[in-house]
Parts: sequence; C-alpha cells; structure tokens
Amino acid sequence: MAPMDIAHRDHLLATLHGLLATATLLLCLAAELSVFALRRHAALYLAPIAAMLLLSRGLRRHRAGAAAEIGLVDFSCLKPPRRLRIPVAGLLEHFRLIGCFDAGSVDFMSKVIEASGMGEETYFPASLHLIPPSAAHADAIDEARALFFPALDDLFARTGVPPSAVGALVVNCSGFCPAPSLAAIIAARYRMREDVKSFNLSGMGCAAGVIGVDVARRVLLAHPDAVGYAVVVSAEIVTVGWYSGRDQGKLLLNCYFRTGCSAALLTTCAGGGKAGAPGIKYRLASLTRTNQIANDRSYRSGYREEDEEGITGFTLGQGVGRMVSELLRAHLVTLGLSILPWREKLRYALALLRSSSRRRDGDGSKLARGGGVPLPDFRAAAEHFCLPSSGRPMIWRLGQGLGLGEKEMEAALMTFHRFGNQSAASLWYQLAYLEAKGRVRRGDMVWQLGIGSGLKANSLVWERVAGNDGERELGPWADCIHKYPVTET
Repeated sequence: MAPMDIAHRDHLLATLHGLLATATLLLCLAAELSVFALRRHAALYLAPIAAMLLLSRGLRRHRAGAAAEIGLVDFSCLKPPRRLRIPVAGLLEHFRLIGCFDAGSVDFMSKVIEASGMGEETYFPASLHLIPPSAAHADAIDEARALFFPALDDLFARTGVPPSAVGALVVNCSGFCPAPSLAAIIAARYRMREDVKSFNLSGMGCAAGVIGVDVARRVLLAHPDAVGYAVVVSAEIVTVGWYSGRDQGKLLLNCYFRTGCSAALLTTCAGGGKAGAPGIKYRLASLTRTNQIANDRSYRSGYREEDEEGITGFTLGQGVGRMVSELLRAHLVTLGLSILPWREKLRYALALLRSSSRRRDGDGSKLARGGGVPLPDFRAAAEHFCLPSSGRPMIWRLGQGLGLGEKEMEAALMTFHRFGNQSAASLWYQLAYLEAKGRVRRGDMVWQLGIGSGLKANSLVWERVAGNDGERELGPWADCIHKYPVTET
C-alpha cells in the first residue's frame, strides 16, 4: 500500500473513531434521560451498548488488521552496573549531606520512599552519587550514552540484526532534549545508514513508549520496502529530573525515578518471515491511544516549571488521581471494543443492565465492585499485565480499579521494588520479569498500559507467537529472579 493511501486510511479510521465516540456518548445520555427522567425501562441501556458493538465492528477489523502487520522481534532492558546502586538508607543519608534540602524536605522524601514499596537495589546515575550532585548538561549526555549503548549492543547481539539494517529509529525521553538529538547520538555511534528515519520524542511522560511504537509502526507500514526494521528506545535521563529545591510537589521525582533503559526491535510480520531474518516474538494485536490534552485541568496536571527560588522541577497537580480515573474510563471503552471477546462484552452489558435496574429501584446493596458501576473483566482479553510503575499505592489502586488481583499486579510491583520508576521503559522491564518467570507462553496476550502527562493513556496488546527457550538466562532479572516475588511490597 502506498504511503499516501496509508495516510488516508489512518485519517479515515480516526474520523470514524471520533464519530463512534460521539454517537456512543449521545446514546448514553439519551438512555440516562429515558431511564431516570422519563422512567423508561432500564433495558434502554442496551441501546448504546448495541450501537457500540455494531458501529465498532468494521472499525476494529481495520485497526486489528493494521496492528497485526507489525511484530516485535525482541527487546532488551539495561541492568546498570552495581556501582550505581543506591540503597534507601544511603539515599536518605545522601539527601541530608548534600545541603540543599532542609529537615522537612528530607523527612517528606523519607516517608514517601518508605511507603512506596521501593527496594534496596535501584540505581542512580553517577552524577547524582556525587556530593553535591552534578546535574550539568555534560552529565546528562554521559548518562544517556551509558543507558543507550549497552541496551542497544545487547539488542543487536541477541537478534543478530546489525545497526545498518535499521531503517527507523525512535527515541523517547521526556525531560532531556539536547542538540544534536538523542536519536542523532545513537545514529552516529552505530554509523546507521544515511536514509535512517529518526525521531526524538520529548515531554510525553511515562506513556511515551507506546507512542514510540506507534510512530515506528506507521513508518514500517508506510515504507515497507525501504524500512525493514525499526528500533524504539525508551529511557529517562534522571540527571535533568533531579530537583534540589524545597517544594514538596516537586520532590516526588527524586523519590520515585531511577536509572533504566529499554530498546525494542520491530518489523513487519512479512519481513519477519523472510529467509535468514529473525522470527518475531510477539505480534501487535492492538494499539490504542487516548488523551485529554484539550482539558485545561488535565493539561496542568503535570507540569515542568520553576519554583519560587527559580529552581526547575516537575509538579504533580492537585486532583491528578481523579483526572486519571476519568481518562482511564474513556480509554478503557475504546480499548475494550478492540480486545474484549464477545462473551465478555455480553456479560458486561447484562451486568450494566442489572446495576442500572438496582439503582433505579433504590437497592444499591448488591452493586458490583463495592457499589460502583460494573467494569469489564479484562482478564478475559489478556493473561499478563504491565502497568504504570508509579509506586505500590498507585499500582494497587489502579490494579484494583481494573479488577486485577495481586498476581496480575505482580510484575509492576516487583519491577518498582527492584528498579524503581524508569518512566516508559518500566513496561518493558515488567515484560522481562514475566518472561524470566517463564509465564508467557505461545498464544498468551500481554497488555502494556502507559499513563503520561497531558494527560495520556496508551495501550499495547501483544500476542506471543514464539516459544520461550532460554529467556530465564537473559535480561535484567537473570541473577535475581529467584528472589521474587518478595512479600514486603
């Protein structure tokens, strides 16, 4: 398919998706009005549900067809050197010695870290081990090289694909955007070919990894002959995220974010089947992106700005949890249409009908999930879950809101315990955890959910198509997977 045809198709699908969402909203409002204001039968709730299923059927076929053309050859996650390890007690002592934090700030960070579920073996970049820490531009460049090159070396070695075969390079790093770009640093280091299509994404937060895969997917589909492979690199340069002020709203990044990097190699499924080419490990079954950027409260929910002393830091706004909940409700409707089996959609429709009938009759004692509106069971669509690695309390809150149990949340909890929050790369460390445990089998579905500033909620759903030989001996979990799961988180 020609690039222009693909662009027209994607534009048409986006337009249809917008019309579907608008029509569904109007039908839901009409059903609410009929049931509660006009005292109509609660069965009217089935009208918007039926409309969603019928109107989305053709759209989902097109989207699934586009996604199915892309495969993940393999991925790599960096395990930083042990000399960069920062135990919790050492970190708190570091905070006290460097002199920029007052006692109240140190006490605040201590409480946040102790409640977060973080373990003793996370990593800081070398520049932040110094007293006082150094957060210069050169330090950030050094950190980027220390992250990117080992992860990419491992990726090229394990796949057998040379850098010269890479036709597209996507790098996402939220807080650091140098010139030349991070993508240019990588392309120069590996002497990538002159026509490599490079992209540098910044300011996208923890949802950037999915955006990077979407960019790579579109390039692969638009240039199937010229671009055989695409590499997506996800990392956060912690050096530039370091905050040395006293604003508690900006101190959270010091508590949660740690060093890490992932690199993923993508290709078309047709390309992965060519003679001599490495086979694909996962097939992309679904890619869904939702944002609330046009909402002012959502837009200001996470903001990089200066404090009263002129020190730059990242602030999480008040009420961000409520806005994330609103975002996820919209995102899960779209995602559910794409991935849930028909039997689960029918079960959910009946549960919603029963719930609305009880509310109408004034009997809320038997409502599902603690009295709230029932949710679809996403475990019917995926066996494994990779969630935003934002600390134990938030992981539990999100997982329970999705109807997941501790087993489904384990990868996120253990990744945060072992490596901290590595922004967009955390989703790949979680997948590496599941592989190291030997849990991902051929035919299994893996859901990766990223939530980032803006606000944005993005999801990838992968289908495992290859075996799992030798995975326990590879990756960042190879020497410690036998210790997990730990019970104190």
